[in-house]
Amino acid sequence: MNSRQKDLLRIIVEEYIKTAEPVGSKLLVEKYGLDLSPATVRNDMAELEAAGFLVQPFTSAGRVPTEAGYQYYIQQYIDLNKELKPSEKEKIINSNKNIGGNKEEMTKNLARVLAEESGLGVFVGFDENNVYYTGLTNIFSQPEFHDLNLVHNMSRVLDHLDEVMEEIYEDVGEEVEVKIGHENPFASDCSAVVIKVKDTVLGVVGPMRMDYKQNISLMNFIKSII
Repeated sequence: MNSRQKDLLRIIVEEYIKTAEPVGSKLLVEKYGLDLSPATVRNDMAELEAAGFLVQPFTSAGRVPTEAGYQYYIQQYIDLNKELKPSEKEKIINSNKNIGGNKEEMTKNLARVLAEESGLGVFVGFDENNVYYTGLTNIFSQPEFHDLNLVHNMSRVLDHLDEVMEEIYEDVGEEVEVKIGHENPFASDCSAVVIKVKDTVLGVVGPMRMDYKQNISLMNFIKSII
C-alpha cells in the first residue's frame, strides 16, 4: 500500500463512519478536493479491495471498510490517549452532579451518560458476576441492525452477557483497548472499546462503523472521573 492509498483508506473509513453509505470515487474527488481523477481513485480502491481492506457491497455501489480496514485505521491513525474537548468534559460532569447513592449507582449513571454521548450501547462489569448494560435502543437504531442476523447475534450475546464478562474480566487492562470484529468477545460483526477502572470493566459496544476517536476520548474521560 503506497502513501496515497493509505490516505485514501483513512478518508474512506472516516467518511463511511459519518454517513453509513458506500463511498464512491466521484464523491471522494469532489468532497475532499483530491488532486486525482475518479479513474485513478477507482484503481486505488480496487487495489485496496484486492488487499482485503475494502469491499464493494453492490456492483454499482462504492466501497466500505472491512474488518481488516478498520483494524489498519485504528493502528495507523487513532490515538488511544485522545482526550475530550473541554466543553464535552463539562457536559458529562454536569450530567453526573447531584447524583446520590453508592459508587455502583454513580457508575451506572455515568454509563447512561456514556451511552447518550456515544449513541451506542454501554456495559459495566462491577465484577465477573455483576453486569449492567444500557443503550440497547441506540445499538438497534444503527443502520447495520436492519440486518436481522446481526440483531439476532447481538441479542444472543446480551442474553449471555454475564458469561462473556466472566471470560474477559481478568483480561481487560487499565488502558483503552479496541476490539474489532473477531477480536470482539461480544459479537464478531461488531466492535467494542473497553477499559478496566478500579476493578470495574466498562465498554462501548456497537457496529464496526463507530466513531472510534470519540468513543476512545469518552472512555479516557470516564476513567479519569471514576
